[in-house]
Amino acid sequence: MDKIVQSSLDNLVEDLRSTHGDNLASVVLYGSAAAGDYVQTRSDYNLLIALNRIAPADLRQAQAPMRNWQRLGHPMPIYFTVEELSDAADVFPIEFHQMEKARLVLYGEDPFKSLQFSDINLRHQTEYELRSKLIQLRRLYIPASVAVNKLAALMSDSLASFAALFRPVLMLHGKEPPIAKPDCVRET
Repeated sequence: MDKIVQSSLDNLVEDLRSTHGDNLASVVLYGSAAAGDYVQTRSDYNLLIALNRIAPADLRQAQAPMRNWQRLGHPMPIYFTVEELSDAADVFPIEFHQMEKARLVLYGEDPFKSLQFSDINLRHQTEYELRSKLIQLRRLYIPASVAVNKLAALMSDSLASFAALFRPVLMLHGKEPPIAKPDCVRET
């Protein structure tokens, strides 16, 4: 991670500590930047912010630090309460598995260290996502089928969304998926 980004992250964490005080439980960088798989023109710096409680006033207070973060071109972080994180592992098993594998705790406790994941929930979400993407791919194939360049663009655009599901597919087959996306694509 370059010094400019590290400085931006450090500044954001300090702003969040000032904004949320003792209510701030964790700030976690996850995804390609945490995995060392960051691509300058395509990747984002994804953040999860865990608070002990979230009320509308807490979110309003976050407006200034989030505005500054977004001005730098970064996406809005996701906010959870600590309790919601542990309760949502069954609802977001793919996302939480990926966060668990590629994360860097910037502040506070690691909210993923004690999460429990169910293979049943992982299979359900993976199947749902794969079937949804297949339906969408078929819909997009019809107009794209008239030209090779349109088909090539469709294949290129579709790869990223399908590749995001390769990790859970490997896990469901009892394999430890690689963290880096290109390695995961090759393994699948």
